[in-house]
Amino acid sequence: MERKFKERYLAGEIEFEAIDDYSYEWGISEETCTLREYLGLNEEEEDAWVSIGEEALYEMLEKQKG
Repeated sequence: MERKFKERYLAGEIEFEAIDDYSYEWGISEETCTLREYLGLNEEEEDAWVSIGEEALYEMLEKQKG
């Protein structure tokens, strides 16, 4: 199974902007999971992204980088 956006981003393999590509791919795929699941986000991260914006999600993920 392909690794999720969050896992790859935290590993430094992709830039944050790749979230747009992942979202698009989910939209045209036949995945039955939610976008949050597809991206590998938890509920708190999804809430920040939806209610505040990409900058809030970016900051949350940056704090998790090792």
